[in-house]
Amino acid sequence: MANESKPQPQAAHNHESAPEQEPVSSRFAVIGIVIVLVVTGLLAGFGIFDRMHNDKVLAETTTQLAAPTVIALVPKQGGPTDTYVLPGNVTAYTDSPIYARTAGYLTRWYFDIGARVKKGQLLCEIASPEVDQQLAQAEADLTTAKATANNAHIQADRYTGLVESNSVSRQDTDTFVNQAAATASAVVSAQANLQRLHELQSFEKVYAPFDGVVTARDVDTGQLIDQGAAKELFHMQALQVLRVYTNVPQVYAGNATRGLKLDLTFPEHPGKTFQGTLVRTAEAIDPVTRTLLVEIDVNNRDGELLPGALAQVHFKAPVARPTFIVPAAAVIFRREGLQLGTVVNSSNGTVAHLVPVVIGEDDGANVQIVSGLEAGDKVIQDPPDSLIEGEKVTMQQPSGGNAQGGK
Repeated sequence: MANESKPQPQAAHNHESAPEQEPVSSRFAVIGIVIVLVVTGLLAGFGIFDRMHNDKVLAETTTQLAAPTVIALVPKQGGPTDTYVLPGNVTAYTDSPIYARTAGYLTRWYFDIGARVKKGQLLCEIASPEVDQQLAQAEADLTTAKATANNAHIQADRYTGLVESNSVSRQDTDTFVNQAAATASAVVSAQANLQRLHELQSFEKVYAPFDGVVTARDVDTGQLIDQGAAKELFHMQALQVLRVYTNVPQVYAGNATRGLKLDLTFPEHPGKTFQGTLVRTAEAIDPVTRTLLVEIDVNNRDGELLPGALAQVHFKAPVARPTFIVPAAAVIFRREGLQLGTVVNSSNGTVAHLVPVVIGEDDGANVQIVSGLEAGDKVIQDPPDSLIEGEKVTMQQPSGGNAQGGK
């Protein structure tokens, strides 16, 4: 019986311990759920963070790709003197058309185009028979006037002597004295008319008015010549010294002084330089072109230069402030005026900065900037048309490692 009573407490113990295992299982379940939620949250957060990172990278990449890639170089600084070239018109020192002073027929001409003549040489002869007959008539009229005046003078002297003895009346004496004075005036008039016809006859021979070259002959033998400037006979030019006229911009007008030595070049003489002297200016700025007209004389005794040609006049002037040389393609032409694109560093990185400029000499490939740039500025070469102020740009190294613009 003692053995039969021992199992009962064991059964009671098992019955009491069963409810204690349920809370442990519940805690593990909760912990598992929490772990799952945490893992899920971490995975979700990691996914969101990854997407945000990708979006940020995409935005940065898009911004970088959208920013234009430019090449920015430090422009070449100009020299201490400003050299600029202006076109000049070459003219003869003396240029004169030759007209006929008397009418008639051309009997002979002696010089054709290209002939070099001296002052006073006979160019042509004109036959004017009417003038010759008028001259003969004037000579006869002068002889008659002199005879009449001599007779009147004799009569006046005779009557003047007789009036003292009351042999003639004073009225008759006064009449003969007045006749003598009138006939003397008629002699002077006849002499003047004769001199006029002599000079008119002298115009039948046309002479060169100066040393020069005959550049045109517009008449031929037998041609009827009219008096006056209706038609020129010859055209002459003096070529020993040539005048070159050019228009200096207002900004350089102060450097155009008399006596200034200038170099001149001509397309027909490549590689050769002629020297001229600035002899006079218009002393006034043309209000239409805002330029100063100047005259430059150049020696042409060798006859190498021709009037009517185009010259290139090379001026040199000290610069008032540093100038810079940039490629012509770097200049931006907009409604605001001429501008250059430069690059500057800002809080947003490298951005574009547009500066207004004033240009000087322009040879087509490069331009001179006289105002707007400062030393150290980096100029964008070939800026895109869409470039705006403050736009972010991407710098690219130039090929060949050239660090300066211009030539």
